[in-house]
Amino acid sequence: MLKNVAFLGLGVMGFPMAGYIAKSGFTTCVYNRTAIKAQDWLKTHNAQGSTHHLSTASTPALAVANAQIVCMCLGNDDDVRSVVYGANGVLANMPAGGLLIDHTTGSQTLAIELAQACRERNIGFVDAPVSGGQAGAENGQLTIMCGAHTEDYARAKPVLDVYSRHHQLLGDVGAGQLAKMMNQICIAGMVQGLSEALHFGECAGLDRQAVIDVIAKGAAQSWQMDNRAHSMINNEYEFGFAVDWMRKDLGIALDAARENGASLPVTALVDQFYADVQQAGGGRWDTSSLLTRLSVPKP
Repeated sequence: MLKNVAFLGLGVMGFPMAGYIAKSGFTTCVYNRTAIKAQDWLKTHNAQGSTHHLSTASTPALAVANAQIVCMCLGNDDDVRSVVYGANGVLANMPAGGLLIDHTTGSQTLAIELAQACRERNIGFVDAPVSGGQAGAENGQLTIMCGAHTEDYARAKPVLDVYSRHHQLLGDVGAGQLAKMMNQICIAGMVQGLSEALHFGECAGLDRQAVIDVIAKGAAQSWQMDNRAHSMINNEYEFGFAVDWMRKDLGIALDAARENGASLPVTALVDQFYADVQQAGGGRWDTSSLLTRLSVPKP
């Protein structure tokens, strides 16, 4: 049974994900580029009375030195490379025979690159981007899309189980990242559609919340409608998955589409709409802020 886990990256997703690992009986060491977040994590979980050894590390090298499984949840491809490679990186210091699980939403190219680098050091690899947002991470209810060799995925299951409601192997390394691209393509279109519907309802003088309460029980229902329509109506966007991160994800999907020949006209359009939101100062707003481009000016 693999019991020693290192978790690298304690953002809004990684902080609670690492917490579920600690609560599930794993010896857990965490690393974050901003050290105060790691100290806050340690204080939080020691205060909750964990009976297992928890610690922080000042470098990725120290975090992974005794780890059988290393999990990462970072910002982008460059962030991952900065943590994985080099004398103080994961691969130079992680024991052979271990397993690296990357929860970062990144490119398929990076996933394949990491898998090859891991193989050269006798380390397994799983690309495992997540969906479910901050609330899913905090509630241990994430959905995880995995690309890996079957045996590596099997080894990852005991950790994936602790913070997910569902995880699935979808193919070899890189398949997880491609699946996450499909996920973000769907979300972009749904949020734009919901924004246009709410804009239409405002122009038509309807009680938009009353309408949402009805149509959410029919074929128009979606996670975005259930979880974002009310806050959109109230013009509340200071929370949730940031526009900046969505543009990063859509950029990855559009790059992949140019390589594989997929046509993504709606995705490309919505990506530019998100650029408008960024230009208006909403880069850290929730992705539902697409509605701000359409809002009816007040008389």
